[in-house]
Amino acid sequence: MTLTPPPLKDDCFALPSGTQWTPVDEALSELKKRLSVVTTSEIVGLAGALDRILAEDVLASRANPPRPNSAVDGYGFAHADTREGPQALPLMEGRSAAGQPFDRPLAAGHAIRILTGATLPEGVDTVILQEDVSTDGQAIAFHGPVRKGANTRRAGEDVDAGETILTAGRKLTPADLALMAATGVSEALVRRKLRVAVVSTGDELAEPGETARADQIFDANRPMLLSIIRRFGFEPIDMGRAPDDRDELRGFLDRAEDQADVILTSGGASAGDEDHMSALLNESGSMTLWRIAIKPGRPLALGVWKGTPVFGLPGNPVAAMVCTLVFAKPAMSLLAGAGWESPLRLTVPAAFSKSKKPGRREYLRARLRDGKAEVFASEGSGRISGLSWAEGLVELPDEACDVDHETPVIFMPYAGFGL
Repeated sequence: MTLTPPPLKDDCFALPSGTQWTPVDEALSELKKRLSVVTTSEIVGLAGALDRILAEDVLASRANPPRPNSAVDGYGFAHADTREGPQALPLMEGRSAAGQPFDRPLAAGHAIRILTGATLPEGVDTVILQEDVSTDGQAIAFHGPVRKGANTRRAGEDVDAGETILTAGRKLTPADLALMAATGVSEALVRRKLRVAVVSTGDELAEPGETARADQIFDANRPMLLSIIRRFGFEPIDMGRAPDDRDELRGFLDRAEDQADVILTSGGASAGDEDHMSALLNESGSMTLWRIAIKPGRPLALGVWKGTPVFGLPGNPVAAMVCTLVFAKPAMSLLAGAGWESPLRLTVPAAFSKSKKPGRREYLRARLRDGKAEVFASEGSGRISGLSWAEGLVELPDEACDVDHETPVIFMPYAGFGL
């Protein structure tokens, strides 16, 4: 069984006429509303299921535990054979151990040695801890009463056969694989990994390791974006660097569309003379330049190239990373079949001061120290060192605000994005 979703429409990103600056929450809401799953599905075994996204619910093939068993090392007996106060019960010969059950019913008025995880023999409904018993090997002595069912696990106590144990859209974890194995599930229908093509644009870029001209900079975006995509659990496809030539860039997009489910580009996303990415998307009739009220960032070129969604990120690495985390991450999660994933937000005291003007939501490179958020010394969007220094982002609201030391602020750790 496989699932093949329909392609996105060319106008899926179109905004209402007259839209100017779009608040962050509105932009996120629009993306969530307009996008849908683009990945097909396949069946994989447990060995290849880690970090894959479920395409359908998983049902338990078997109860866990499959039969009633003991939760401790001790002695099993019928509760009806016990009473209050000191008492003794003769021991039956043999024992019940995990994987080595006692193969006959318990004699009335007797007890049986039983170990942790062992199936309860017929006639046993209660187990007493070995530490609460004295024995000579022929009988046990203990003080009652003992609660009926003590130290036992019923069949299906954890999961019943046929029960839904995992739901479609979940990204499988090591713990999920343990649950599947325990309930007799050996394979699952999962989404194929979202294939994300990354293209850098601009004549000013040089490849790390090459000799850069004085008027060039090294391409920092592509290594960053490819590694981010891999951390997200998607399949990165390196399409290389495209020059500032419209025809050549068209070829890059054609090749990317042929190989990927999503295209991420950086640079050329605005409306300048050399912004060929925007121009090409305009030619295709799918270009929408979302002017988002965000710092750093603002322009986010969105479009569809021959059925494949394109996210045109800013060329500045700081803005490119912020826009990837804030916008592209939840959008790609939805496209991949995992649903819309909002980042983890922690409210922590500030270890900095700042007076913010109204109009744009701001994201500051930040890290936690002693439970407080400290921010990078410079807000300059060209300071790539701040991305490495940081462990996450502080999110400041759209409206004006004054932050002083100890003011509660929102901290979004990189780990909450999956990095």
